[in-house]
Amino acid sequence: MSSIIKSVKSWFASPATETPGAGTSTQIITRDQHSISRKDISDNALKVLYRLSNAGYESFLVGGGVRDILLGLHPKDFDIATNATPEQIKELFRNCRIIGRRFRLAHILFGRDVIEVATFRAHCDDNIQQAKEGMILRDNVYGDIEEDAIRRDFTINALYYNIKDFSVHDFCDGLADLRKRQLRMIGDPETRYREDPVRMLRAVRLACKLNLTIEPNTLKPVAELSHFLEQVPAARLWEEYRKLFLAGAAKLTFQKLREYGLFHALFPATDRALKHDDETQTQAIEQLVLDALENTDTRIASEQTVNPAFLMAVMLWQPLLESTEALQQKGNNFNDAFFKSMARVLNAQNQHISIPRRYALVIRDIWSMQLRLPAYHGKKAWSIFEHPRFRAAYDFLLLRSQSDPRQKELADWWTKFQEADASDRRQMLQKTGSGKKRKRRKPRNQKRQPANKNKH
Repeated sequence: MSSIIKSVKSWFASPATETPGAGTSTQIITRDQHSISRKDISDNALKVLYRLSNAGYESFLVGGGVRDILLGLHPKDFDIATNATPEQIKELFRNCRIIGRRFRLAHILFGRDVIEVATFRAHCDDNIQQAKEGMILRDNVYGDIEEDAIRRDFTINALYYNIKDFSVHDFCDGLADLRKRQLRMIGDPETRYREDPVRMLRAVRLACKLNLTIEPNTLKPVAELSHFLEQVPAARLWEEYRKLFLAGAAKLTFQKLREYGLFHALFPATDRALKHDDETQTQAIEQLVLDALENTDTRIASEQTVNPAFLMAVMLWQPLLESTEALQQKGNNFNDAFFKSMARVLNAQNQHISIPRRYALVIRDIWSMQLRLPAYHGKKAWSIFEHPRFRAAYDFLLLRSQSDPRQKELADWWTKFQEADASDRRQMLQKTGSGKKRKRRKPRNQKRQPANKNKH
């Protein structure tokens, strides 16, 4: 980290050039004063940058790609800003599609790699459609680069790398904030959060991911405005959920979301469960979630795959159990109550974070397998073991056993079964009674004996 700080400090070793007429805070940092190199930028992003520039348009790498390279990181996503309109961009690229209604963007497709290109935007109240609370509903007012910079969320995201002369344009003192390792909102934080409440989640995500401190004025309105997240489409929050918890800092993000009063807006049922009157139960619930988040961070750090459905299954496990218990009290048997609750809990969560169907099916499988894993007698053990969701269900059971000792024996059995060779597995199954074929008994036709009324 010290080398990164040193790199950032080097940008200020000599005075940057001020852009004429752009204001005293606008700086141009020449190639010899910053650490960005074209070798740090993806080939596809460079193709887009150069084609726009060669066609006579302004062409800048902007946002997270610039920020992360300056911090010594290796970004995967590269966004581009230009003065070309979406239609003009499409004329240059056959592999382009225009998306969005709220913000029209151009996506340049290179197989699975997508380079997002946005046209410089301006702030013009007469042409921006806003809700009465201030949330921007539609905005396609185009402007110049200075206006575009002011429209961005945080100062460290308003840094532009010019492909023409390899300079960095800093319009909002973003480099100074990077040097301080500080996340600061451009403009009045309350107004900017009202324009787009997701910025509150983004502030937490970036602070946790990049090890930044949220500047006090930027943080101050968050708790008070957290309810504005209810206005954000649930489908949009699915993508935010993935970014929040699958970026390698899930555990810290969870803790900060709770600290800042934002977690309830995403997972209201889980948040209520974490505030249970029974302190022991609350600790067990929290421990399950924290273990899952830590496990997710570890997997991401080791570049292992992570399915967002797994973490969602963990988050909603306690609400599922509580719903099951409530239905049992109304006369349902456990199995019926459990499976009815799966639909209830997922439907309720979809009001806040819309879970795509393919992930909802995985969540259901992980949950339902928790009822099958204890039934490892007979041929059922092989049926369970060969289920396509066995590994995810087993990992889920392992997590449960860490916070619930009652599950440890079962988790240990399945661990041993997986590690055993074919001979040892047969022996294990024989001990459960599965080694012998049982004769199927025909149902008896004899009448049942009357129950003994004196028996308790």
